[in-house]
Amino acid sequence: MEVEARRIRRFGPQRATHNTLLPLHSYHVSNTLSCWYCDYKISAFNKRLFHYGRSHARFLKVWFSIGVGFALSALLGVTLILLWEVASTLHLFSGSNKLGNFASTLLFGFPPLLSLADAGYICISTIISVFVHEFGHAVAATSEGIQIEYIAIFIAILFPGALVAFNYELLQTLPHLAALRVYSAGIWHNAVCCAACGLALFLLPLILFPFYSSGHNPMVLDVPPTSPLSGYLIPGDVILSVDNVPIRNAQEWLKLNTLTYNVKLNNVNMSQHTEDLEVVNKIKGYCVPSFMMEERKIIKLLEDQHACPSELTAFAKVLCPSYVTMDDGQIETDLLNSGKSMYCLNAKNVVKRNRCGDDWGLGTTNGSGCTCSQDEFCLAPVQEPGLVWVEIRYLSPSHDCLLHERNRFLSNVKETNCGGTFIFVGDVISMAHSIQLSSYQPRWGPRIVAYFPNLVERILIWTFHVSLALALVNGLPVYFLDGESILDATLSHFTALSPRKRKKVLRLCLLGGLLMSIIVLFRELTSLVVF
Repeated sequence: MEVEARRIRRFGPQRATHNTLLPLHSYHVSNTLSCWYCDYKISAFNKRLFHYGRSHARFLKVWFSIGVGFALSALLGVTLILLWEVASTLHLFSGSNKLGNFASTLLFGFPPLLSLADAGYICISTIISVFVHEFGHAVAATSEGIQIEYIAIFIAILFPGALVAFNYELLQTLPHLAALRVYSAGIWHNAVCCAACGLALFLLPLILFPFYSSGHNPMVLDVPPTSPLSGYLIPGDVILSVDNVPIRNAQEWLKLNTLTYNVKLNNVNMSQHTEDLEVVNKIKGYCVPSFMMEERKIIKLLEDQHACPSELTAFAKVLCPSYVTMDDGQIETDLLNSGKSMYCLNAKNVVKRNRCGDDWGLGTTNGSGCTCSQDEFCLAPVQEPGLVWVEIRYLSPSHDCLLHERNRFLSNVKETNCGGTFIFVGDVISMAHSIQLSSYQPRWGPRIVAYFPNLVERILIWTFHVSLALALVNGLPVYFLDGESILDATLSHFTALSPRKRKKVLRLCLLGGLLMSIIVLFRELTSLVVF
């Protein structure tokens, strides 16, 4: 019976209580309730769905015939991915496994770092994706003349979903191509849902244009107390730049901080200061006047260790051929001969100075190399291994500040009434993901409306991923999924095998697909536990 068969395809064997086949025109259905499963059955839309399917049957048959081609391609593609994964697991070949890693992540899991908000987005996107999937089956069935029994919304353990019940025995009497259209409709509609989400994300700035501006700078929506940026940024602040490189949206914020982390070895590392400082070709430095250096005592390195008061930061001189010679002979001699010296300075005062060095990316503003003006030295911050020094410039929530400075990028980093600059030293990737940003800024209205674009964007992104995963997982050639029915109908329609041989081939394919899926899933779970 269809009700029982549909549920088994989703969750495996379970009790068949309340799963009796209902009359075609009955509107009295009983709901199911147990300790791990409950559903709510709806039959009020049966006539409307059937009328819609029959009224547009000619168009829908063409539409779902296209879906058959996509579903068969998905079935073949997922099977090849499984073969690739199994071969990689069993070390049957050597070389890059980027395709396999990507495929396994796509098919069997999501990113490991999920917040509570992400869990909510996943639930919403799962409801949308499952509804789209089952709606495809329902419309395809009605276009072939099969009446819908009911639509059920359910929660199995903690996972929401939906299902459509119809006369499964009647479906078996349809031509094989017609049955294939019904079986493929769910996967096809999930693929269309992915395309719709991608298009909506692309057009979102245009859709929200009357109410929100975009393409300027990302705005801070939330800074949790556990974030290392707590106390520096508040909701409503606008991030202008990182290391003097302009940031135009939330994606650039994550991308630039990841890039900064990957090139961290270009910075001065304290572990390399056991001997005289050498010429550094790529460095983030500041032009510090000699009087600031004289005010702070030079700290000598002792046993590869350094020490500065908690409110001060260690800086080291950078030697380079293009350095301008100072009139102060003593300071020049100290620069050339006292390579082991460093200075403890207030970072807030240092970052106000002009920059020097070649590692400021697009934001380099005053010459090349580490050249500074007279009576200035190029000093670079000393960092511990694994830590990265970044400057973050921001604007305050003031409307006047945003209006006058949104499109202006200052060459010199200076504190203003509209915002300022602060230094972060640490793991920039964790820092970048610790705050919530939005690429959209409201034109008017209360601050709470600033969360709406981010809410829509996250739902679209997660719906894209969940719907794609649902389409591919249902395309797996294993028992109790749409892939089983699609494979059965395909063998019946495109081969001349006898029913007995066809059943054997189907069983062999399903057992092989199930075995490969178990191997890949076990590998993924093992790697996750080890990690």
